[in-house]
Amino acid sequence: MAQAMRPNTAGGLFATDGKPHPLQDVLLAVTLVLGIMAFVTALVDDDLHLLSSWAGLVGILIGAYGQWISETTRERFGLILGLGASAVGFLLGMAHGGLFGGLID
Repeated sequence: MAQAMRPNTAGGLFATDGKPHPLQDVLLAVTLVLGIMAFVTALVDDDLHLLSSWAGLVGILIGAYGQWISETTRERFGLILGLGASAVGFLLGMAHGGLFGGLID
């Protein structure tokens, strides 16, 4: 009956290995926050393209490093969502003026 006492972590999307991963969790949270910020500010029709392009670029870089060192499916899933939002925000920000739009003439 030992298997009745063990949790089933073999399946499911948010399966974890039961160990703490503080660095990976921080990278996941930062990537998600930057991705949401880049995506939302890219959709606004004001002069927020500087914020969206820089937040997207930093989100892509942090998310890529997080993907490289991630250990669980939960971390990878969240990082891919943050990377996608960061990439869309970055590309829309670049299309609306870029990283230095309006500052360099």
